[in-house]
Amino acid sequence: MKMTLSQRIARGLVYALLLIVFCGPFWGVVATAFTKNTVQPGQLVLWPSQPTLDHFIYAWTEVKVWIYLFNSMFVVVIATALQTLVSALAAYALARKKFRGAVIVSLAILSTMMLPDEVIAIPLYLILHAKLPILHTSIYNTYAAMILPVVGWAFSVFLLTEFMKAIPRDLEDAARVDGANELQIFWRVVLPLVKPALGTATIFGFLMIWDQYLLPLIAVDDRNLYTLPVVLRSLRVDEIMQQNIFIAVTVIATVPCIIVYLLLQKQFNRGLMSGAVKG
Repeated sequence: MKMTLSQRIARGLVYALLLIVFCGPFWGVVATAFTKNTVQPGQLVLWPSQPTLDHFIYAWTEVKVWIYLFNSMFVVVIATALQTLVSALAAYALARKKFRGAVIVSLAILSTMMLPDEVIAIPLYLILHAKLPILHTSIYNTYAAMILPVVGWAFSVFLLTEFMKAIPRDLEDAARVDGANELQIFWRVVLPLVKPALGTATIFGFLMIWDQYLLPLIAVDDRNLYTLPVVLRSLRVDEIMQQNIFIAVTVIATVPCIIVYLLLQKQFNRGLMSGAVKG
């Protein structure tokens, strides 16, 4: 049915309102980062006056944000890769294998989603300080202290398990008849069929690890190992730091998330749509 002029105007107004609500704050942050005039804490500008890159250059050279960006990228890339691999293996066992206690294992994994990070902060701190046998040293103040605690994530395991349960067992049986072993079935038959779910799990895992603040805070005390969320907090309470520079660091911190989303957007959308129509 053809829309009337008033309906078109109403639709345009709704789209404009949604654009302002969702994109307006981000645009204000970007515009403030590029404006030359110093703004007060909590203040944003709608259009950069005298656009400049000075705040980004200062953040890169003087604040040395590249160190914290490298730390964040190193931690998130290694941790996301390990998390996706471990989640896929765990989901394969829960979805495709029958063993005693599978329900209890599933409930135990899901129960970890109910625990806020603050509850496990002290036990995790003690574990990170515990000395490893033979090596007689702990992983505290290392990249491993920020990576290993997030390798296992219940959300990814749950998501991949539900997708793997939907794969027909006939495909698995046919691969066995052709001589495929368990690893080949997992790698060549199951994983290609759950690519959309892998993309969704990777994006959510990346964002979860990238936004970690409490874990790096208790895992390291060497400033050279700080990640961007920890540094952003320290810059936020620094009274001599200009607001524009803090916002410039914030913009730099958002760039990797946008790039990852754009790279995996197709898989992410397919994963969400598959989940919407599944069952």
